Order: sequence, then C-alpha cells, then structure tokens
Amino acid sequence: MKKKLISLLLVSAMAAATAGCGSSVPANSVNSRDDLPGKKIGVQLGTTGDSDATEYEKNDGSTVERYNKGADAIQALKTGKIDCVIIDQQPAEAFVEKNDDLKILSDTFDPEEYAICIAKGNSELTDKFNSAIEELQKDGTIDSITSNYIGDEAGKHPYETPDGTEYPNGTLTMATNAQFEPYEYYDGDQIVGIDADIAKAICDKLGYELKIEDMEFDAIIAAVSSGKADFGAAGITVTEDRKKNIDFTDTYTKACQVIVVRNK
Repeated sequence: MKKKLISLLLVSAMAAATAGCGSSVPANSVNSRDDLPGKKIGVQLGTTGDSDATEYEKNDGSTVERYNKGADAIQALKTGKIDCVIIDQQPAEAFVEKNDDLKILSDTFDPEEYAICIAKGNSELTDKFNSAIEELQKDGTIDSITSNYIGDEAGKHPYETPDGTEYPNGTLTMATNAQFEPYEYYDGDQIVGIDADIAKAICDKLGYELKIEDMEFDAIIAAVSSGKADFGAAGITVTEDRKKNIDFTDTYTKACQVIVVRNK
C-alpha cells in the first residue's frame, strides 16, 4: 500500500510539473497596435522595426528587446520572453508559414521603400546601379525575381544569367545579413533570395562578378562607408537618418512593418 501511495504521489507531481511547464508561456495580449504600450517588443537590431518599436519605448513605457537575427526574436516570442515582434512583412510571412502557433496582425506600419546603399559620394556607381535597376524593372526581371520567392509562382522561374554575359569590370562585394528570408537567406552554404538575385542581375548587366559577404544588419552601412563592401542590400529601408551616412539607389520594391504574435 505504501509503494502504491508513493507511485501515485510521483505521478501527481510529474503531472503538476508538466502543467506548470505548459503554462509558462503567457496568453497573447497584443491584438492591435493599440496594445503595444507597456509591452515587451522584439526586433532585429538596427532595422526599421527597431526604429518603430523605439517610439513605443520612449513614449509609452514599452520594453524593446533587440536581437541580431529576426529568427532569434521569433523564438523569444514563441517561448514567452516577449509579447510580439515587429518585422518586415515578407520575412514575417515566411516565419508564420513555418510556425503554426504564430500569426500576423492586420495592423501595419507606414509603407517604406527598399533600396541598395552605396558609399556617400560614389555617384558613378550609384548612377550605374540606377540605370541597371531601371532596365530590370522595365523588362520585368525584378518582378520575375520577386515572384520566384513570393506568391503562387514561388520556385517556378529562378533567375539565370543571360548567355554570353562577361565580367570585364572585376568584382563587386555586396554586404548583407542572410537572416531575412525571402530577401536573403542560406540555402545550404549559398546565400540566396530576392536581394541576392537582384544584385546578381545588376552585376550581370554592368559586367561585374558578384561576391556576397554576410554580416550583422547594423554593420552593413559601416562596411559600405568604409569600403569593406561596394554596396549593401538587405531589405534596407530608405530613411532620412540613414541618408546622412550613406547614399541610396532608386527604390526597387516597397514593404511595410507588421506585428507577429502568438496565436493564443
């Protein structure tokens, strides 16, 4: 009888412990932008989402947790360490597609423009890139690249270098942060994505080989400014603050920030 009682107590203790673990992740408390004041907001360091969240940190008593990778912010959300994540829409959709316990709220932030950053004053390279971007927009290449990663046509028409392309002008190094699917991410040991393909198409048109260097997002502008990289592409939003330190090409796509929360 004593052994049986001990067994029952052990079973009860294990069940209680299991229940306690299951309840460690709090219920979702963010259902719109109106709920952000006072909440713990996760962002990727140095991004537009970081800037948006900082306003809540300054004015509304929110706490902002900054991560080097968007994936780390998403994991913190899943485990209950933060209440939500503010991040670009397309990466948010990629994360939610892989995590059925997460969702994107219908509220969005102001539309923003993505462009390629080039060292301040390097007008020659900026002009070349702008001409290439204009041509690639007109002939549908940029739309084709984008739809190969987003939507119903995903994976159906990967970018291919045109036959006969030559590279007499040397190599250009692109700085990126390959943690931003579908714009740039790893497929095995290769960096792929919308930005990687657009950069390749630009370099093909201008006669340059392309080299891609992966680094933290907030190191990209410094790398380009110092000459460590020739240009940066990583879903970089054009802002007046960034324009003080770097030049931007013409816009190649538009996006917005969204809020990711737990389903329950």
